[in-house]
Amino acid sequence: MEKKPFITLAQAQEIIQDVPTPFHLYDEKGIRENARRLNQAFSWNKGYKEYFAVKATPNPYLLKILQEEGCGVDCSSYTELMLSQACGFSGSDIMFSSNVTPAQDMKKAYDLNAYINLDDLTHVEFLEQVAGIPETVCCRYNPGGVFSMGNDIMDNPGDSKYGMSEEQMVEAYKKLMAKGVKHFGIHAFLASNTVSNEYYPMLAGILFKLAVRLHKATGAHIAFVNLSGGVGVDYRPEQPANDIQVIGEGVRKQFEEILVPEGMGDVAIFTELGRFMLAPYGHLVSTVLHQKHIYKEYIGLDACAANLMRPAMYGAYHHITVLGKENAPCDHKYDVTGGLCENNDKFAVERQASQRRGIAERGWQP
Repeated sequence: MEKKPFITLAQAQEIIQDVPTPFHLYDEKGIRENARRLNQAFSWNKGYKEYFAVKATPNPYLLKILQEEGCGVDCSSYTELMLSQACGFSGSDIMFSSNVTPAQDMKKAYDLNAYINLDDLTHVEFLEQVAGIPETVCCRYNPGGVFSMGNDIMDNPGDSKYGMSEEQMVEAYKKLMAKGVKHFGIHAFLASNTVSNEYYPMLAGILFKLAVRLHKATGAHIAFVNLSGGVGVDYRPEQPANDIQVIGEGVRKQFEEILVPEGMGDVAIFTELGRFMLAPYGHLVSTVLHQKHIYKEYIGLDACAANLMRPAMYGAYHHITVLGKENAPCDHKYDVTGGLCENNDKFAVERQASQRRGIAERGWQP
C-alpha cells in the first residue's frame, strides 16, 4: 500500500514563501469528514459524544474545528481546561480525566461544571474538600492483569497507574451516592493505538458488564460509559486502517446484548479519541539541510525531536515522503536526523528512500 500526502511539492514551495520550514500543516476537510464518519458510526446511541483528547494536539484552531463538528474535549490538566474554556467549551462538553491531581485542577474542572472522572477512591474525599460534589461523577476502572485479544497481549492494565479496582468502584459509588451524586459514569483505557476493529467492541463488552454489576451492587444510575481512546491509525503503509463504521456496529451489538436486556438502554456512549481524529490529517513539513556519509548514510533536516518527539521517545514509525519524488524507487538507505545534540534525535533509522535532497513531508501523530 502507498501513503500519499495531501500536499504537493508546488503547494509546499508556495507556503514556504511566507512560512519557512519546519511547520505543521493540517487538512481541515479531512478532519471534518473524519469527525462526521465517527459521529455517524455511533449515531445509534442517542447520548453519544466524542471528547477530543486535548493533550493530543492542544491547538485552539483545531479545537474550534472539532467543536463545530459536535465534539467536546477531554482535559487532563489545568492548562488544558483553560485552553478549552478560552475556546468556548464548558459544562458537559468537557470531560476532566486526571491522576495525581492538584487541587487547583480539580477546582477548575468543578467550576466549569465539567464531568469529573475520579482516578482513585481517595479522590472522593479530595474532590469534596477542594471543590464540592456535583450531581454527576465518573470513576475510572482498572481491571488489573493483562488485556488480550485472541492470543495477542495488547497491554498490561495491572502495571498501569490509572484507575480503581471493581471493589473500589463499588465503594466509591456508595460514598458518592451518600454525598448526593445522582448519576454515574464509567471510564477505562486498556490499550493504546490499536489497529483492530475488535478493540472497542471488546472493551465495550467489559465495561457494559461492569455497568450492570455496579448498578446491581449499588443501585446507582449509570448515565454514561466512556470508552476513552485507544483506536489507532495505520502509521505503516502495510497496516490496515481501522473501519470506524465496523467499530461502531460492534459496540452497538454489545450494547444491545448486555445493557438493553437489563433495562439500561439509556446509557450514553462517550469516546476520547486523539490520534484517530487528527493523525492522518497532519504533516510536519521539513527541508533537508545536509547529507552526511560516514559509517552510515544520514539525511539532516531542519526539523528535530522538538517538532515531533515520538520517534525519539518511543522509536515510533512515522512515514516520510520526499515531495516531488513520491513515485521514485526507494534505492538508498538513510538515518533521517534533526540537529539536536542528542543521538536519539532521529525521525527514521535505516529507512529506504529515493536519493533526493529536498523537502521531506511526514505524516505525524499530533
